[in-house]
Amino acid sequence: MFDSFPRSTSERLDRPTYHADLSRVYAGGVGFLNKLERGQHFKERGFPSWEAFADGDWERALSLADERREDYAQELGQASRSGVTHRRLRVVEFPITPYVQWELFVLRVRVDLGDDIRILDAHDISNIERSRPVPEVVILGDAAMYEVVYDEDGNAAGANRYTDRSLIRETNVGFDALYERGEEFHDFFDREIVTLPPPQMSGATTGSRGSR
Repeated sequence: MFDSFPRSTSERLDRPTYHADLSRVYAGGVGFLNKLERGQHFKERGFPSWEAFADGDWERALSLADERREDYAQELGQASRSGVTHRRLRVVEFPITPYVQWELFVLRVRVDLGDDIRILDAHDISNIERSRPVPEVVILGDAAMYEVVYDEDGNAAGANRYTDRSLIRETNVGFDALYERGEEFHDFFDREIVTLPPPQMSGATTGSRGSR
C-alpha cells in the first residue's frame, strides 16, 4: 500500500504555491477531497486556539476552537453546495501527544457540523509502515494529489504535487481501505480524549501546518 510514491514523479511546490494550487484545483470541481494525516507534532502559528494551547491556556484554547464553528459551517456548506465530499483520516499514536489531544478537540467542532472524520490507531497499520510511515496526502478527486513536506526544522514547507492518475487512483484505494478500518470519531474521542487531563506543554512541539 502506497508503494508507488518513491518511484513517482512529482512537482515540488513551496507553501504559498501549494495553497494557491490546491484552491485552484478544488474550485475547478473535484468531486471529493480525501485527507490522510499522520504526523503527531506540529505548530500552527497564527491560529489563535493553537497559540493559547502552546501558551498553556487549555480552557482558552478550547473556547477559541469553538469560535471557529461558523467558519467551518460556511466551509462545509460551500463544499456541499459544490457537490464535493470531504473525508479525513487521522492516524493517532499512543501515548497521545499534546498536539493531537488539542487537534482532536478542534476536529470535534468540525465533526459536529457534519465533517466526515475517522481515527486510526497507528498500531493497526504497523505492518504497512515497516519501511516508511503512510504519507500525509490531500487527494482532490482524480485531478491532483499533494504530499505535504517539511523543512529540516520540521516546518511545513509546501507539497509534492502528483498528477499521474494511476498513482492518484492507487493512493485513493489505499486511503479507502484504511478509512474503512478507522473508528468513528466520537467513539474514539469519548473513550480516549475526554478523560485526559489538560496537556502539559514543554515547548517541544515541532512542525508548522496551515489552518485547521
